[in-house]
Amino acid sequence: MWGILYLLLTLAQPLWCQTTAAPVTAQDCSLDCIQKGDPACEYCRITRSHITKGLGFNSIEAFGSCIPWPCFELLGDEDPKICQHYVQAPNDVKVEFLNEPNPESDSIVVSWKPSYYGIAFLRGFQVFLQALGGTSVACQLFLFHRNISLPASHAQRVYKSDPFPGLSLGSQYAVTVMALPVPEKWEKFYHSEIFSTRSCAEKKGFEQCKNDWYPEHIEVQQEGTAITVTFNLAPPNLGIRSYFSLCYANGMKKYTNITPDLTTNKTHHSYQLNNLQEGANYTCEIAANEVDAVRKVFNVRVTHIQNDASPRSAAPSLAVILPLCLVAVAILGACLAILSRRRPELQMKKFNMQPDIISQHEEGGDQEEVVSLHRNRLKPPRLLICYSSYDGPTHIKAVMQLGVFIQQHMATQVCLDLWDSLRVAEEGSMAWHCRQIRECDFVLVICSRGFNRRPEPEDDNEDLEVGLKSNTYSSGVVIQLIGEEVGRAKARGQDLSKYMAAIFEYSEETDIPTELRLISHYMLTNDLPLLFSHLHGVALHRPGAYLKIDHISDKGFAKVPAGAALQWAIYEAGMALGEKKQRSLEEGD
Repeated sequence: MWGILYLLLTLAQPLWCQTTAAPVTAQDCSLDCIQKGDPACEYCRITRSHITKGLGFNSIEAFGSCIPWPCFELLGDEDPKICQHYVQAPNDVKVEFLNEPNPESDSIVVSWKPSYYGIAFLRGFQVFLQALGGTSVACQLFLFHRNISLPASHAQRVYKSDPFPGLSLGSQYAVTVMALPVPEKWEKFYHSEIFSTRSCAEKKGFEQCKNDWYPEHIEVQQEGTAITVTFNLAPPNLGIRSYFSLCYANGMKKYTNITPDLTTNKTHHSYQLNNLQEGANYTCEIAANEVDAVRKVFNVRVTHIQNDASPRSAAPSLAVILPLCLVAVAILGACLAILSRRRPELQMKKFNMQPDIISQHEEGGDQEEVVSLHRNRLKPPRLLICYSSYDGPTHIKAVMQLGVFIQQHMATQVCLDLWDSLRVAEEGSMAWHCRQIRECDFVLVICSRGFNRRPEPEDDNEDLEVGLKSNTYSSGVVIQLIGEEVGRAKARGQDLSKYMAAIFEYSEETDIPTELRLISHYMLTNDLPLLFSHLHGVALHRPGAYLKIDHISDKGFAKVPAGAALQWAIYEAGMALGEKKQRSLEEGD
């Protein structure tokens, strides 16, 4: 019996060691060691010096040590078969936050497990990190030495990347782990995850973040017709010196600028709200007078003020008033009886409506009602955004900020080539756009002046970067492709709601290409509610109700950080395009 138990423990020991083994991290190796297959260089990180030595040129700084096809170039091309086998994408990709010494940024490390399929031919991994809504990228490359062949048991090993430091707080990133070698058919060889870095409050604490701070303690007192509000002040280290309050009810708004006297009290401050309407319920907001400051919402009910009257004088007045009231009621009843007989005649007369009656009717207004989205949709709709980069980086930034806003606040999954640059590089721009047009539920074309200009290949503009040129050519073809799809659907009598066109405030209606005039088009940001209605198939108005969505109205969208960033990006793009147009006019003169 003891022999059987010893045998079981012996067989189980490798499995126990495997499940409790520490994650595998890369080691520093020389390129010669990797190419010769030295066992001492089992799993190595590739640096820019390796790229320079192996390829004879420097890699792009933003991509670090990453290159599109590293297998042949770095492991040697003596044996072509070494890089021709298929390896499936890694599994269980996770993001772990590290203790970043810099309080203004975050640092992560990525871990994953290799797939069982093709693990014997696995040559390494490439980890790609990109900021959503931005252009910053980072990449790391890890290779096994050329003579290694991993067993199937290594599919349970956890591999880790090097740290990715300096990530912006409160931002979204996409991390992609690719298995090497890359197969000829670009399918299922990488795994992507989207994550968000910690907010400033999560990283440094609520009291250390200027944009995240808001008054936590608010006390409201009424003295006569004056309302006194007391709130806690921001810590001195944040440098907040002024605040504001905004109250609104029944279409009325009251803005109050608040500048506390820190010499008298450094922790709390009281201010008054005067001339409020009695009997009204006000919704108030208070915040620091800073850009994108978080607003604290509280309610204020202004009670009626009753004049004091002595009990002795109340009794005689009541005795006099009560009989008069009975007489008035009797007279009123008689008048109503007479009027009821003359009702047919009165209906033929013209009524003069009093202004106070009209105002009361308008104050009633439509009643707010909760309108739910379609339940039969298991996932949010997918929206492809197409644009032209000919109008410069400020226009591209506005498009990216629009994508961020739609994805965060309009319950829609956005597909944008700038966020999927790896797939665009793999498939090519045209193939990527054709696939997205087929797979997405909607296609939104952001029209601008760049669509009306079709640059010829010999048009050499030194100020236009190579990447922007290629996008300009492909965008023109994409517009023609969408125009053909629209024309074909129109000829067949099919629904055209899949396709939409939009312009920013700095563009004009004439910027919409002729082939897109048949589809719905919107002016952004004024038509954000209409765009939401189009994407989700809900009506903005119906009898007795209207659709109200937080942070999507033409004025309310700028209250959230993504909306404020979109508003600023549109402003910058409009200024840049205006200056460009002015320069072209001056050069023409």
